[in-house]
Amino acid sequence: MNAKPATEPSRTAAGLTVFAALMMIMVGAFQAIQGLVALVNDTFYVAGEKYIFTFDLTTWGWIHLVLGVLVAVAGYFVLQGKVWARTVGVVVALGSALFNFAWLPQYPLWGLAIITLDVFVIWALTVHGRDVTRA
Repeated sequence: MNAKPATEPSRTAAGLTVFAALMMIMVGAFQAIQGLVALVNDTFYVAGEKYIFTFDLTTWGWIHLVLGVLVAVAGYFVLQGKVWARTVGVVVALGSALFNFAWLPQYPLWGLAIITLDVFVIWALTVHGRDVTRA
């Protein structure tokens, strides 16, 4: 039997981690741009239905800008192989999905796209959580 040592990560785990990191950087950049658009041009987004999470577009802009930067930075550190960044990545992707759910009345298709990408990131970071362990 040719068993691999327990410390060598599987190719699948390494590939999913790289996928998650790159998706986080991309989603973070998308969200930062989304926030900048809300800050610079507050007439770009049009609120549809009344929703319980009604904020001023400037507030939404700052939320998305800060959250986007956090997601992208966490993605960079996941790409660097930092174990702690995987946990931070799951937390910020979860936060991103929740904030984009609350953002749905302003831009529903965009919010759903970001939520979908966040779910893929969370899945990729957690499916082989213990397989990739470079500190």
